[in-house]
Amino acid sequence: MSELLQIAIEAALAGGREIMSIYATDFEVDYKGDDSPLTQADENANAVINQFLIPTGIPIISEENKQTDYRVRKNWNRCWIVDPLDGTKEFVKRNGEFTVNIALVEDGNPIMGVIYVPVSGELYYNDSKADEAYKLIVGEEVMDLDKATLMVPKPKANPIKIVGSRSHLNDATKDFMNSLDVPTEIVSKGSSLKFCLVAEGEAQVYPRFAPTMEWDTAAGQAICQAVGLQVINQDTGKRLEYNKENLLNPYFLVKA
Repeated sequence: MSELLQIAIEAALAGGREIMSIYATDFEVDYKGDDSPLTQADENANAVINQFLIPTGIPIISEENKQTDYRVRKNWNRCWIVDPLDGTKEFVKRNGEFTVNIALVEDGNPIMGVIYVPVSGELYYNDSKADEAYKLIVGEEVMDLDKATLMVPKPKANPIKIVGSRSHLNDATKDFMNSLDVPTEIVSKGSSLKFCLVAEGEAQVYPRFAPTMEWDTAAGQAICQAVGLQVINQDTGKRLEYNKENLLNPYFLVKA
């Protein structure tokens, strides 16, 4: 395991502990200018993750940090991209489907990702030096990465399982499903866990034809790419890129 991966995992676990300490309380919810929710858990997790990542000397793009001007960012060949609490709406609903996302991006491509689910203890990650991704249940005892399970996607299934919302499918997603002309089944999950479902073979396709930000997707893309999946920009037909001038993602598709 590389040193940077170890740091990212430790940062994610520490962020998760901060999140759970707030989750156990009667926390308050504020709202940003775009009406997205913000809690003390977002801010506390961000602070502790920064403490781990800043010493690496690699610049950070985080949802909860003040964003560096693109005139500076465009010269970065590497950066961390962080969502300290992905799925704040799920956090507020207390359904457990929220994650800590940390990715290492090199020349616009996420090469390493860590996704941690604080409620379940599930840890997903890939090492940039190996085309493999892993899942591990983290308990109270010392973490043993040798017990991690190799994730293997399943490109073929009947029916094809598609990651999406059971109740809020937009027209673009419906049109995509109809274009497959095969039996399909919707699998619903919150936050970056959508990527993990495809990476571990619990679904085959993830069409995202709705807005996301780079910190929502970078870690999940790194993990999916490590197991041979593609994350395709629907505008260009090419790989989804990062550290763009506009941190808003285009629509994309995750598939074999």
